[in-house]
Formats: sequence, C-alpha cells, structure tokens
Amino acid sequence: MADFIPNRELLNPKFEGYKLQVISPEVARHGLPYKPTQVTTSGRSPLSLQEVQSRITHNHLVLSPAPGRALYIDADHRVVVVDITKSPRFDVVYELPVAISTAQTQSETIHREYPSAAFLADDTAFVGDGRGSLYILSIPAHGPATLVSSFELFDREATSLPLPFRIHSVARVSDGTVVALLSSRHYDTEVLSSLIQETAATSSPHLRHLHHHHSSEFDVWAARFTFPLNMMQIDSGILDIVWRRRGEDVPMLAVYDASRSAYALIGSSTYREIGAPHTPAYEPSPDEIAPIPRAGEDLDASDNTTLAKPYPYSWTQTADVVTVAFPLPSSTPKSSISVLFSPTTLTVHVKGVPADIDVGGVRLPHYSAKQLWDRVRPSTSFWTWDREGEHKFGILSVHLDKMAEGQKWMHVFAAAGTRTSTSSEAASEEYDDMDVPETLDPSELYLIREALEKYTEALRTGEDASGLGLGRGVPSLAQGEMDDEVDDSVGRLASFTWVSEDGSTPPWWKKKDSSTSPFNFLSTAFPGTDAKLVASLVVKNSIDGLLYAAEGVQSGGGDTIVPEWKHIGTFPALAFVLASKRDTRFSYHTQNAIFAFENGSVDRGGNVYIYRRSSPNQLWAKQSVLKVGDGNAGSLLGVCALKSNNKSDSMTIVCLCENQLVVLYDIF
Repeated sequence: MADFIPNRELLNPKFEGYKLQVISPEVARHGLPYKPTQVTTSGRSPLSLQEVQSRITHNHLVLSPAPGRALYIDADHRVVVVDITKSPRFDVVYELPVAISTAQTQSETIHREYPSAAFLADDTAFVGDGRGSLYILSIPAHGPATLVSSFELFDREATSLPLPFRIHSVARVSDGTVVALLSSRHYDTEVLSSLIQETAATSSPHLRHLHHHHSSEFDVWAARFTFPLNMMQIDSGILDIVWRRRGEDVPMLAVYDASRSAYALIGSSTYREIGAPHTPAYEPSPDEIAPIPRAGEDLDASDNTTLAKPYPYSWTQTADVVTVAFPLPSSTPKSSISVLFSPTTLTVHVKGVPADIDVGGVRLPHYSAKQLWDRVRPSTSFWTWDREGEHKFGILSVHLDKMAEGQKWMHVFAAAGTRTSTSSEAASEEYDDMDVPETLDPSELYLIREALEKYTEALRTGEDASGLGLGRGVPSLAQGEMDDEVDDSVGRLASFTWVSEDGSTPPWWKKKDSSTSPFNFLSTAFPGTDAKLVASLVVKNSIDGLLYAAEGVQSGGGDTIVPEWKHIGTFPALAFVLASKRDTRFSYHTQNAIFAFENGSVDRGGNVYIYRRSSPNQLWAKQSVLKVGDGNAGSLLGVCALKSNNKSDSMTIVCLCENQLVVLYDIF
C-alpha cells in the first residue's frame, strides 16, 4: 500500500453516518427485442473461482465514443447497437458466425467466454464471440455494419482449437498501430489432458465423481493491428501477439496509458513474463507458526508443551442479553439439566451423567449460586439445550436478561480472572474462574463444541491441537466492535503490473520498492465519465474509501511520466456500508459519488445505492437509493453513464438487464 498514502487532512474521523436524500429522476424502462444472456458454460468441466468471479463482474454494455450510443451482444450472437439519444432504438448491425468444432472432447473442456467488445472510434468496434474469434466491424451512424477483418487466437502448445478470450480494451498506440488487450485461461498440456479425462469419466453413468482441483492461471495478450486493415479474406487471420503475460486471475482492468507509453494491468496477482519463475504465496506449516504469548505467559517453559485445554464456556452479549454456551455430551438427557436464576447468581448442575463419560478431561459445568458480574432479571432469563446428536457435544445456551440495559459486561462471573492460586486444591475452582474472553460473533458460540471435539480427538491420537480454544473468538480489546470478517470481504485485493509497449517491464517500475504492493480497491471510474479509466481508483483504507487520482512526475533524466497516486477525496465509512450490500454486482465512482448496483433477479428488481463524498470534519453525508428493476427486468448485466443534455453537472445512467433497458435520466 506504499503507493496509496492517505492525506490525513482529507480523512474524517468525526463522521457519523449517511442521511437519506430522496431524488426522483425520470426513469424509463424499455423491453428488449434482442435479449442478452449470462449462460456461457460449454462443457462438463468446472469453472474456476476466478472465472466465476470474472463473469459476475463482466459488463455486457459497451459505450461508444459517439454520443448516446452503446453496444451489446445478444443470446443469438447478434451485435445490437442501442441509440439512447431519444427514445431508445435497437438495431442489429451484424450477426457473428457460430463455429462448429469437430474436436468434441476438447470443446467440452474449454469453456466459452462471454462475448465482449471495445470501441476504437465512433465507427470502429472490436468484437469477440467468446469462442476464440475476433471481428473488426465498421459501424456507420445508420445501417448495418461491415466486417473489416477477422482473426483467431491460438495457443498451439495446449490445443489446436481457437482459445476463447475476453476483450478488455483497444487503443491506438501510434498513427498506424492499434493494440487490443485480451485475456484467456491458460491450459497447459498436462492440465488439459487431465480435464479431458475427467470430462470423459464424469460423463459415464458408472462413475459418480472424479473432480480434481487444478490451479488456474490466466494469460494477458497484446494483439497488434496495422491500420488501415485489408478487407476480410476468406479465412480468418492469426492474431499478431506483441507480448504475453501470465497471472493467477483474470485482470480486473487492462488499459493503455498513452502518457506513459505503457499498459496498466490490475489483478489479484501480478502478471509475469512467460517463462519467468512463478513464486507461490508462502504458507507456513503448523510447526512454523509462532504463538503470541499472553500477559505473564512463558512460552519457553517446559509445561507449555502440553496440550492447551479449551475454555469451559463461550459467551457473547448484546445491549440487553448475555448468552453463555456450555458444551455437554450429546447423550445428556434434558431432564438431567438444572439451571436456576437469581438476580445476582447462576446455578448450573448436570445430574445423573455417568462418571465414565469421556470428555477429554474437560470437567462438566457445575456452578452453585455462582456470583454473576452484574444483576439480571430471573423471570425473563431462560436456557435451551441443543442436543446435536451427530456430534459428540451439544450446546447448553443460557440467556441472561440484563437488569441494567446497555451496561457492558467485562465477564460472565464476578470472580472470572481473579484466581491466582495454582495449588492442586484450587485447580478445579481456578478452572471455573479462568478469564474467558468474549466471543464477538454470536454465530461462533457453537465453535466451542468443535474445539472440544478436536481437543478430545487430539488427546486420543496424540496430535498437536495448538491454538484450540474459544472458537475464533477474540478479546474485545483487540477487535473493538467491528465485524472484521465481514468488513474484510468488501472490495478486492489487487496489484499493479506495468508493461512497456514491447512487453518488458518499464525501468521506472523496476526501481519502485512497492511495485508489487497489494491494495484493496473498491471501485473504478464509471464507464462513460472518465476517458482514462486508470486515472482514478477508490481504495479501501480501514472502513473508508479513499479516492486517488493518477498524477505524473518526470522520471530522472527522461521524458517518461512516472505514475504517482494522490489522495483527492474521501468516502467515509464506505467499506462499512458496502458490507451490508451482499448482492452488489458493480461498483463504480465519479468524482463526487459511489454507485453500488445490485444484481437483482427475475422476481425482484435490484437497486443502485449512491453515496456522496463528504468534506473533512463533515458529520453527515448524503445517500440515495434508486430502483433499477421492476421485478420483470431480470438480473443486471451492464451499466454505463452518459452526460445529460439538460444539466452540466448531472448524468444519465443506462442499465442493461436480461429483459429490459432501464434509463435513469439526470441523476443529480
């Protein structure tokens, strides 16, 4: 993250939240005469996680440089141009040929991509059919398109079939040279042969499952074209590849930066040169993990080699209830459990449990009028017994209704963490009064059962169960009140890779110490609002979203402009509010707002959530919610933005859904 240094003067630690601002733009919904599709799976072999994620975030709507025009490819591989200047008009300008492959086994193994496209100019578009062919179309203002030329992408080392690819961007790098950036999944001979065998095996009714996990890698190709191109010949040409890079994910962004005469690739991994050694992420073995000592703990002491015993219970709290979870053998009948409440004490007895029950040396709960940390209401406190017969342990949950609502408990029992005696006579009592940290996530109360089962199994087999304790619960002092697991899932971890025009690494990028430093980005510029898509990013910083703009400084002794990222604005608590949007498909930003689009579905239309930027020390910022689908639109497949004709500071958002084109006029 060394490249993305926040400006503390632009941060807003006093921010309190977003207030709803109701806006009512004109919304027009138009049925699609030519419908797109999300179906691409072409065989029985499974898609990798990276491929699934790439398909989810694929924007099917491509904006033309010509005002008010966009393009998409429908389910029947027809290129449809949409004129949005007035009432939307849908024109089929070209129909992509559908190739028939004779290599059936390989074609079932190599998945098709979504059709993709990119405009070079108002009247020139590069279109990929998702099967390995690229078509360059001349699209006039009116009438059908003309096919200028067609090409195919091959990786002869892996397969004789055209390689499905996705078009990311097209740029003119000189007067007569155009370069298109493509990406495809990499299939080496060994992996492809294994996938073919799996496909053949799983198609047999006599075999149930034979799925092996293969590490997926992806290639980025720079294909060069010399303009003007010759008109289409009988056979498709083979793409002229200038350079090729390989990484572990589909690029999230791949564009040409003319000011630096270099290509910028953003992905969850860096993209190395073909043949360069691959350095996998290092994962330490259990023996190499060094535990962090607690206060007063000596990790070098000889008795620390013994297996750590799990806590006797797990607990969490809300403003008005403390919930305590005790593990009991699942064979315990409910009639044997006795729980009594008083305003200041708790009694828990388990009667009639045979003495030979093996609970791994963990003593069953036995509390007689145990003093609580604070007062409770006995009449509204209760307990439940979850037997969980398929497990060795069940969970006895005791719910204590706080007398002082809003009071934060430091412990369950008043004596917790106060025992200092280590004598054998006090060992049992000390175990009951040990300092048990609060489990912040209530759903993790049940992990104490899994901890005990692993603990008792480790005692039986002699294996190391290091780190077993109270599930994944952590002391409140360390984690505060945030749900870090949910907050960490917001955004995507990414890294920059800069590539020179000839495919080498730029000298100025080699010199940067942070050339491979990962960062967590939340959004890219809204398509249609920024001609240089790499010029701005929103990067996660704690729970905020920081807006960075790419500025340049002259490299030492040369004319090359080295990219430097400047923090120009802040979206306070953006990661926190986006964490609650579990159906988000697209996240884009302008200079003043973030737009989070829900996927929606056939029977439930999605929304777009708009969050405005705030000034430093501003306590509140504005947010708005707009309905995109009406229940009949289907899933959202693509979005773009147009400058509004009516107002200079507003824009029109165009949303391509499965069944409708939704236009939101004059936002702001």
